[in-house]
This record gives sequence, C-alpha cells and structure tokens, in this order.
Amino acid sequence: MSKNLSYLSGRKGLTDNLFERIGNLSEENGTPDEEALRALAKEFLMGSSQVYGAASFYDFTRPENKGKKVYVCNGTACELAGTQSGLKQEIEKYVNPEEIGDMCCLGRCHENAAFHYNGENYSAKSTDDLKNIFSGEKSDSSDTYHVASSGQAILTGTPIDNDAFRKAIDLMLATDPEKILEEVQLSKIRGRGGAGFPSSFKMGACRKAKGHPKFVVCNADEGDPGSYIDRYLLEKQPLSVLLGIAIASYVVGAQAGVLYIRAEYPESISIMEEAIDQLRKEGIIGESNPNFDFDFKIIKARGAYICGEETALLSSIEGQRPEVRVRPPYPVEEGLFGLPTLVNNVETLANLGFIMEKGGQAYADIGTSDSSGTKLVCLDSAFNNPGLYEVPMGTPLSKVVNDLGGGFSKPVKALHIGGPLGGMVPSHKIEELTVDFESFSKGGFLLGHGSVIGIPESYPMINYLEHLFEFLTHESCGKCFPCRLGSVRGMELLRKARKHEQLMNRELLDDLLYTLEEGSLCALGGGLPLPIRNALAYFEEELKPFFETVSSPISTS
Repeated sequence: MSKNLSYLSGRKGLTDNLFERIGNLSEENGTPDEEALRALAKEFLMGSSQVYGAASFYDFTRPENKGKKVYVCNGTACELAGTQSGLKQEIEKYVNPEEIGDMCCLGRCHENAAFHYNGENYSAKSTDDLKNIFSGEKSDSSDTYHVASSGQAILTGTPIDNDAFRKAIDLMLATDPEKILEEVQLSKIRGRGGAGFPSSFKMGACRKAKGHPKFVVCNADEGDPGSYIDRYLLEKQPLSVLLGIAIASYVVGAQAGVLYIRAEYPESISIMEEAIDQLRKEGIIGESNPNFDFDFKIIKARGAYICGEETALLSSIEGQRPEVRVRPPYPVEEGLFGLPTLVNNVETLANLGFIMEKGGQAYADIGTSDSSGTKLVCLDSAFNNPGLYEVPMGTPLSKVVNDLGGGFSKPVKALHIGGPLGGMVPSHKIEELTVDFESFSKGGFLLGHGSVIGIPESYPMINYLEHLFEFLTHESCGKCFPCRLGSVRGMELLRKARKHEQLMNRELLDDLLYTLEEGSLCALGGGLPLPIRNALAYFEEELKPFFETVSSPISTS
C-alpha cells in the first residue's frame, strides 16, 4: 500500500508537495483543520485516514499542540543542566501554562535554558532577556560557542563564497562523474550520520540504479539531543553543504537536491534559503545556467526524531506517516516516490568538495586507515569550553575533553556520546578511547554522530535511564512491536523502580533489551539497549538498589 501512496504523492513531485501542504495548514493554529485535511486527501487521491495519520504524528502538526505559543527544549543536555523547570516557571509569567509545549532538541546544548518563540530559538540568559522577548522589544536570539580544529580544518575553515562555489561547479562539470566517484572511493569516507557506512558504495549503487528522475536527499534532521554539528554546518558553512549535494547529484545523475531540515532549527532553514536564492540570482544554479540546470528544494520538517532514519524521512517527504520501511529494496533502488535516491547526512556531504578538489588520497591521508578524514564533535555545557571541534579521526578522546573542551565545568561520571542510541562512556574509560569508529566499537561503545554530553555525578543514573526510555517512547514510529511496546514497558520498569513501587527483575530487563535489539526494524529501538547495557555494566553499584536480584552476569556485550 505504501508504494501506491509513494506513486500518488509523486504525481505532483517536489513542486506541490503533500508534506509541505500539511505543514502549511498547521502554521496558524499549530495543527491542521480536519476539513482542510480531507480536501487535501481528495486532491492527492489518498484516503483521509492516511493524511490525518501523517498530520497527527508530528510534534508541530498534531492536535495536542493546537494553540501552543512557546516550546521549551526537553533535550538531554538541558535536562542534565537542570535549567528547564525554572525556565518554564519564568515563561508562565508571560503566557498561560497550557500555551507551553515541548521541543527536542534546539541545538543550544552549549548554553541550555533553550526555548522557541515566534519562529525563533532563544537561550534564557537572564530574566531581563525573557522580559524583552515577551514584551515585544528587540531581543537577540543569536548564540555563540567555541569553534576550533586540531589539524587540518576541512569543515571549520573560512566558509567558501559564491565565486568559489562557481569555480567548484566548473571543475565538477569538467570532470567525468566516474572519476569523482573513484576519488570518493579512494578517500574511504564513511557516513557521518552514525552508521559509518562507506559513502562510495551507496553513491555507486544509486548511479547504477535504473529509474528516472533520481534524487539526492540531504538528511538534516539532526535529532540527537546534545548534537549541533549539522546546525553549525547549515548556518556557518552553507555553501559547502550545497556543493556536496551538487557533487553527489552530478555523480548519481540527479536533477534535484532536497534538504530536509528540522523545524527546530529555524535559523538553519532561513540561512540555507538565502544561500540558495543568491546562487540562483547569480546564475550559478537553476534554469539561468544552461550548463548546470540543477536546483535545490528545502523541506521544513515538523518534529519527529524517527525522520533521521532515511526510509522514514522519505515517507515523510511523500506526506505519509513517517514509518520505517522494510529493506530491501534500499532507497538507492526505490527511494523518494519509488525512484532511486541517495540519502546522506550533512557532514558527509560537506566533505565532498574537499575530496573532489584535493583528491581522495589527500582525504584518506588524514585520520586512520579504517576511519579516514576528520570528525566534528560537539561538547555540551558540562565542559569549560563547550562548542564544536574538528579533529582527525584517531584523536585521543582525552585530548578532546581536556585540551579542546578545557576539562569539565562540574564533576562528571560519564559521557553519553553519539546521541541517545550512542555509547555511555564512564569517565575512567576516556583515556582508553580515540575518536574513530573502530576504537569505540572495540570498547563496546558507539561514536555515532559525534555529540558529547556530560552526565553529572549528582544526576541519578536511574533517572537518566528512564529519560532515555521516555525519549524512545515518544519518538518511536510505532511500526514494529518490539520498539512500540518495548519502549513503554522499559519506561514503566524504570519508573516504578525509581519510585520504589516495584523493583526490577534483571532477567526480565535483559530479555526486553534483547528483544529491542534483535527485533526492531531500525536503529531507534535496536540502538537504545547499548547505553542501557553500558550503564548496567559500569554503574552496577549505583543501580543495584533498584533490582530484586542480579540473576544474570553483568556484561558489556
């Protein structure tokens, strides 16, 4: 059935997009009118239940958010900083409590006290700031954070301008697409979205796939709480991202590049829109360039962590409920509207300009033999120098923490790295790890996207594990039973144990983690057991009071 819906949505393609139409209907009141949704379903030849199911899924189109004026960040970094309950109390001086909703995450993990109001994000630095914001006086919504590199600055150097972009496009057009693909393969770059899959393989498969037209989709739905890597690239290095999309599209034979950018990053959306408009005005892209009739399409996401998973993202663009698709077929064969589609994350694509201009070997010479190039990592407010840092793969984690991050601003017992599905590294393990895929995997952790959150010694681990399951419960797409049901059961187990209403049975919890890991369709349900197991292994004594007995050996595997 979903394939039929894909084709129906594809009749109007990207120019008259069903998902965007649903989003536009929600702009005024926070949720679309049901009569308008029925009319939309009729126009697109779909069932009303299909369109309503999609509209009711997202944070910023679902009926529960009707009339919301302010959204307070409930991301992990802000949760651990302890700023949000006080922030809500202050905001309630200006709006009614029922007009306040939640948003996750705003990418202000370096500052905390984050909230969204009138289409902009803020960090509440003082009560005077809040007064100015809600009184309508001019207020500054900008934020600042450290940005630095250790070694060659591929992604954190001086941003390229339109002239450099034009020259890069000329170089690209003068080079055979197969040659560029060979350079990407030589570079050994692996996907920076978390999985670390060889980028050249996906690109080559999409190039060979039969079907027209083809698409390249930039996955800018950076939903990992604690991460603002994509946000930095979109706002500070926009042309590098666009160049990467153009190069990938040239290689696979796509006529359009799609940027799916999360609604929680309004500044990112406006900056990318302005960058694209300038390229069009100067005749570098679009119909005005006879040599490069290529253009970009920005789609504003509507709040769903699962859309970071590539197949759910494609369903979202099509206006379907963003549920994970069973694979095969893979998106490179049957992707957007059932056509060949290459999906890459922002950081991966932003590297392609360097690889094309300097050569694949120059990129492979940086980092390690199996994890080439540089990696962006971002540090939250638990560090003295919170910010974004570019390091060669293989850099000691201790250097990131102590030299670049300046050490901890408060006592920290663990680092949660790579988002909610990433590994939880106890502080005594920091010296043993290097920033690359192999080191983290060997240690029983996961590098993931590269976000680094410090868990304070004062924050109870049982509360943190409940927070992770609560996140999974809210963000599960609901398609597969292990994730849909297991997330709720896990949250209930931890909540009852935390309240000392019912202690956990270790064997039951192990069975639940195994079922999630082995039975879930995607990494959302399948990935959460990793940090839970890390916590059970390294914080046994702290967690022991919440268990009946430990009926199975604690293991990091």
